[in-house]
Amino acid sequence: MTPRITSEFWVKAYMTRLRGMDIPAFLTSRGDVTAGAVLVKVNTLDGNAAAYQRSYDTDGNRIWVPLSEGTDAEVEEALSRQRKYDPDIWVIEVEDKQGRSLLDQDGLSG
Repeated sequence: MTPRITSEFWVKAYMTRLRGMDIPAFLTSRGDVTAGAVLVKVNTLDGNAAAYQRSYDTDGNRIWVPLSEGTDAEVEEALSRQRKYDPDIWVIEVEDKQGRSLLDQDGLSG
């Protein structure tokens, strides 16, 4: 069994990887240090955005799935609903005109 890393550790590592690619990212909601769920909002700076959450595929592997896509306001509303439901979530906002999140790269599924 693969050891689990804390949410805080994963968030810090993810933001470091984004900075290394010159992709701006901001922590907009700090969750539970150990086991808070992590959501990633990708703002394409044209009025549109998408939010992703971690889930599992049919083989039990961690994957990122869309939580919300649409206008920035629609995605913010979806994130607001999630915060009301679970106040321990982490939300990272990535700002990239190309929509890069790096979530498809090795090491970012956990």
